[in-house]
Amino acid sequence: MGDKTHTHPGAAGRAMTADHPASVRNVVLVGPSGSGKTTLVEALALTAGAVNRAGRVEDGGTVSDHDDIEHRQHRSVQLSLVPVEWDGIKINLLDTPGYADFVGELRAGLRAADAALFVVSASDGVDGATRMVWEECQAVGMPRALVVTHLESARADFEEMTRACAEAFGADDPDAVLPLYLPLRGPAGPDGHAPVTGLVGLLSQKLFDYSPGERKESEPGEDQLPGLEEARDRLIEGIIAESEDETLMDRYLGGEQVDVKTLIEDLERAVARGTFHPVLAAAPAAEGTRQGLGTVELLELITRGFPTPFEHPMPDVTELDGTPRPLTPCDPEGPLVAEVVKTSSDPYVGRISLVRVFSGTLRPDDTVHVSGHGLADRGHEDHDVDEKTGALSMAFGKQQRPVEQAVAGDLVCVAKLGRAETGDTLSAKDDPLLMEPWRMPDPLLPLAIQAHSKPDEDKLSLGLSRLVAEDPTMRLEQNQDTHQVVLWCLGEAHADVALERLRSRYGVQVDVVPHKVPLRETFAGKAAGRGRHVKQSGGHGQYAICEIEVEPLPGGSGIEFVDKVVGGAVPRQFIPSVEKGVRAQAAKGIAAGHPLVDVRVTLLDGKSHSVDSSDAAFQTAGALALREAAAETRIHLLEPVAEVSVLIPDDYVGAVMSDLSSRRGRVLGTEQTGAGRTLIRAEVPEFEIGRYAIDLRSLSHGTATFSRAYARHEPMPPQVAEKLREQDGDTP
Repeated sequence: MGDKTHTHPGAAGRAMTADHPASVRNVVLVGPSGSGKTTLVEALALTAGAVNRAGRVEDGGTVSDHDDIEHRQHRSVQLSLVPVEWDGIKINLLDTPGYADFVGELRAGLRAADAALFVVSASDGVDGATRMVWEECQAVGMPRALVVTHLESARADFEEMTRACAEAFGADDPDAVLPLYLPLRGPAGPDGHAPVTGLVGLLSQKLFDYSPGERKESEPGEDQLPGLEEARDRLIEGIIAESEDETLMDRYLGGEQVDVKTLIEDLERAVARGTFHPVLAAAPAAEGTRQGLGTVELLELITRGFPTPFEHPMPDVTELDGTPRPLTPCDPEGPLVAEVVKTSSDPYVGRISLVRVFSGTLRPDDTVHVSGHGLADRGHEDHDVDEKTGALSMAFGKQQRPVEQAVAGDLVCVAKLGRAETGDTLSAKDDPLLMEPWRMPDPLLPLAIQAHSKPDEDKLSLGLSRLVAEDPTMRLEQNQDTHQVVLWCLGEAHADVALERLRSRYGVQVDVVPHKVPLRETFAGKAAGRGRHVKQSGGHGQYAICEIEVEPLPGGSGIEFVDKVVGGAVPRQFIPSVEKGVRAQAAKGIAAGHPLVDVRVTLLDGKSHSVDSSDAAFQTAGALALREAAAETRIHLLEPVAEVSVLIPDDYVGAVMSDLSSRRGRVLGTEQTGAGRTLIRAEVPEFEIGRYAIDLRSLSHGTATFSRAYARHEPMPPQVAEKLREQDGDTP
């Protein structure tokens, strides 16, 4: 690995296809915003011969398939596929956003990939959010390697960064996170900074000079070898520790020289198993050159050390009735099972689905079964439909190059699947199957919107449905209590992108309005009321009188109606009318316009008229009686309380608990969850956690996660209720 000079380019100017899963590598790039993932992807594509020096595909367009929103915001907001070819292997590079608001795109990339490249900046270090993704990959055994970027920075220290990576990612085994190469620096400039011009291979002990613009291999000088010995010995011991040959360590410690070829083979197997994580360095090519520092070594690692799709565990597959369906992993001749990992809209082509094929072979104009289940709570209705696929193509920047098929293990873009949404399963029409969906982050930031104008109102429903079809991390809610349309997002940047896409992609202008928390009202004590509705206006009049008593009930009781009328004071046929009027008034509210709950309304007495009494009259009387009873006692505002669970590194437990208390929260308990993390359980009024998704991220530096669930409504403190009434202009 790293000992071979490549003279051929990749697949510039044509669509790269794979005839067999063994010739595919699916790699996701992971790292914080600004770490250089997109730059690295373009450097790899340039080295592989897929783009020109300007970072553009041979026939125009940009390498990464990012939309105009990204360019305006100067950050990646969606998953991007860039295929390159090296040594006859097709490499699908999946560039993911580094910003926390777009973690849904990252999870889609992890689902589609068989290995991960963690990109860390030598000038910024390792952040907590990247550690969390590493642990997630570790839990499922995904092979990982690390790439250190920004070595041109004056503060860059590759050796120090390597030690930081071993600390952050090698907690269980620091010797499993080691560099394969060390950077070589050229003469220092006037500022004293010596630029990195090449690499030295610790196993091969070869020098690879990138200063000419293409890698040149040479032998190191005698004065350069002693400085490599310590790093080389540690790397060899780390590789041998992962070797399947249990005698190799004893032989090495006994003084036997282990063949470099054997070490490389053991290294490649350990990387593919996910037990050894090499650290490499990379930098973009200088102006006028083609090969960026370390890009050849990285492409060699991907093609020779990363696993084929054969080695990727198959997600659970069932038939539509839930019966498990065991399948041979990655069999091109097996039943068709593919998954939509990204959905986008093209103004000319329409909906385009990026699909990972897990089994079988997908071809243009196939009739496939599209199954989508399990996301109904996010505005995605369950659906099972048959659709005919359009053209298959390989995304390359803005270009879509047609391909004839996509075998198991490959990624492909499919046009004209009008009902397919992100997360859906594609299978054969006569053998419909369903894949277990990947874990989606919960959107916990509410964004209440309304159409800006009547034309926007007509287009809003369609625009929103398309928006959530593309992004399953977004939840659409039509709140029946507040009558608001609410988009639940992952953060402010996520919300901004959603609004921009509605405007620019679907032509819908919306206004953001304050999000309303659904409040309730209840009686503070027992009260009585009399409803009198008597009118005479010629002909039949209206006559209905009823007397009621209202008393509070325990939380969650709803509205209870009791009939205690004796002697026929209210005729039997009108008693349901009184109840209907009471319930209608309760739904409208009696003080601040919020629904009345948790009371017992008892009908005690009343009067009727043989001619003028009617159903409508007694409904009105029932409503009047309830309003009069409300005027006789205090009315409590009830606010919703959420059960909140916060998973947080131990270092931030005190700050988070203090913050929850400041939000009128009640901490119910804490528990250790291992790996230096604590789970905090609390109950917090929903009024206080509208922006908690943003505030918690800031408080924990992006290392905490939380969930929330409705618990109950309970009385709002008087001072808070009074402040709310003043804001709303309500009077008690």
